[in-house]
Amino acid sequence: MSRIGKTPISIPAGVELKINGNIVTVKGPKGELKQDIADDGITVKIEGAEAQVERATNQKRHKAMHGLYRMLIANMVEGVSNGFKKELELYGVGFRAKNTGQLLEMQLGFSHPIMFALPAEVKVETVSEKGKPPRIILTSNDKQLLGQIAAKIRSYRKPEPYKGKGIRFAGEVIRRKAGKTAAK
Repeated sequence: MSRIGKTPISIPAGVELKINGNIVTVKGPKGELKQDIADDGITVKIEGAEAQVERATNQKRHKAMHGLYRMLIANMVEGVSNGFKKELELYGVGFRAKNTGQLLEMQLGFSHPIMFALPAEVKVETVSEKGKPPRIILTSNDKQLLGQIAAKIRSYRKPEPYKGKGIRFAGEVIRRKAGKTAAK
C-alpha cells in the first residue's frame, strides 16, 4: 500500500483546487498551476479543506501512479501558497554571475560568458558578497520547472572532485579526491 498516496492533501486558506475532467487546477496567491492526470485509474476527490487521490485497482501501474499524482498535486498546492527556492553557489577563481531581468550571465572559466535565458515563471537573483562564493537564487511556484532549470545551470560546470571547482547546490558536499602522488 502506498503511504504517500493514501495521505490526504490539506488545502490552506487562499488556495483553490478545481478538477475539470482529468485536469487539476490549483490557484493561489503565488500563481496558478495545472496538471493533467493521464491515467484513467486515478481520481481526485475534494472534501472540505482536503483533497484525496484514489486509485481504481491494485495493479502495479495504478499503485505507482497513485503516489506520483498525489505528490504532484501536493507540490502544486505548496508552490502556489509558499513557493520554492533553490540556491546555487559558484566555486572557482573568476567565477561570476549577474542577471539582467530574466537573462543570467555567467563567467565559468571558459573563453566566453554563458548567457542563459530563464522562463517567466522562474525569478532569478544573483548575490556577490566578499569572502563568500557568488550565489544564484532561483524562486518559482513550479517545483518541477525550478529543479529542471537549476540542473541545467549546474550542468554548465559540474563540480569536479579534485579542486572542487564548479556550480554546486547550496549545502551540497563534494567528495574530494587526493590526486596523483609525486614520483620518488
